[in-house]
Amino acid sequence: MKVFSGFRATAVAIGLSVVGIGQAGAESLADTLVAAYRNSALIEQNRAVLRAADEDVATALAALRPVVEWVASHTPRRQEGVTTIRTTSLGVYAEMTLYDWGRSALAIDGAKEQVLATRQALVGVEQDVLLTAAQAFFGVREATEQVALQQNSVNLVSQERQAARDRFEVGEITVTDVALADAELAAGRASLAAAQGDLEVARENYLAAVGSKAGSLSAPPPLPKLPANLDAARAIAQKNHPTILQAQRTAAAAELGVAAAAAERNPSLSGSLGAEIVGSNDPATGDYDKPISGSIGLNLSQTIYSGGRLSAAHRKAMAQRDQARSSLLNVARQVSQQVGVAWANIDVARAQIGAIDEQISAAQQAYDGVREEASLGARTTLDVLDAEQSLLEARADKITAEANLQLAHYQLLAAMGLLTVEHLKLGIPTYDPSQYYNAVRNAPHTSKQGESLDRVLQAIGKGN
Repeated sequence: MKVFSGFRATAVAIGLSVVGIGQAGAESLADTLVAAYRNSALIEQNRAVLRAADEDVATALAALRPVVEWVASHTPRRQEGVTTIRTTSLGVYAEMTLYDWGRSALAIDGAKEQVLATRQALVGVEQDVLLTAAQAFFGVREATEQVALQQNSVNLVSQERQAARDRFEVGEITVTDVALADAELAAGRASLAAAQGDLEVARENYLAAVGSKAGSLSAPPPLPKLPANLDAARAIAQKNHPTILQAQRTAAAAELGVAAAAAERNPSLSGSLGAEIVGSNDPATGDYDKPISGSIGLNLSQTIYSGGRLSAAHRKAMAQRDQARSSLLNVARQVSQQVGVAWANIDVARAQIGAIDEQISAAQQAYDGVREEASLGARTTLDVLDAEQSLLEARADKITAEANLQLAHYQLLAAMGLLTVEHLKLGIPTYDPSQYYNAVRNAPHTSKQGESLDRVLQAIGKGN
């Protein structure tokens, strides 16, 4: 894909931020994205869709080439009082459109625009696959941290419970305080079980998105560098987002469709060439004649009246053109909205993290103070448990906010059309859509060319 010059610096910065160095033996975010790209059945499916669109160009081109066919027939005919007469014929015929006043050329151009639109659709699928993989990566990381946090909380509450029992044994507190500690421990164990369940779900999501099980995941790389402001991000998206580029190509194809529908009213000039051998037996003499005949001709035709079919087709093409134009406008607005939402999510997550840091600091100070006061008899067990729960909730909220901040950055990259293997510079071979197109655009049909196509497909499969 062509990289617009205005985006090159941004793409390099993004690439450097994604390809981070994780812990030894741990899987990095870059590793996850590479695995998702290589293992995605959805990408393979849409590559096949693109190859089918490539063949449409070959089909349109083939309409300008001659059609050659052979016809063989054998007819026995018996007349009254005459020996059976057998007639055998073998003919070879060729027909070719010589000039159709632009119909075939418009069909070829329209097919090419659809190929370009389908290529952009493939880029969009690539972005979706990589974003889903990033979501799965951050989901497993968040769930793992939540399990560790809940496990630490259970350990802490277990200590509080034991301390409450010890104090009860010496008469410092009542059985009510012990019951409160037991209830809090049970609640902590329930929360731990829920967190462990969330982790299993996150791992299943990872397996579905990446194609392999999640092992040990390293810390996320530094956050990607953002454009200077929201308007700059929206400008990048309008020029680079694959959905917008796809809609532009679809609109161009619809314009050609209108011209092609109008051209259906034009005349068509074709030429024909034929050779035929007709053999028949002579009942009187017993001879078998095999005369050879040949023919050549020109045919000029034009539809005068079609019952309204051509007019309906023309109106339909114009309606489809209007649909494509409106779709382009709608897609541009949706992409702009996606950029704005991702940008807002980044701002919100940053603000949340800053506020939660202050909350954790205050909650930690309060918890330490309540525990100290409880040891002196100035606070109850319930006060200690409440302070511990407030600190736990603040820490859990920070884990979620940090995961949301990381994910929002990659959602913004996707909204700008930059979440691709090429822009992220993941360092792996990428699918070249022009390779298959170049091999089939001239409508090859010989066995040698077919073998060449097989080699191309094998090379594509090995490279990716």
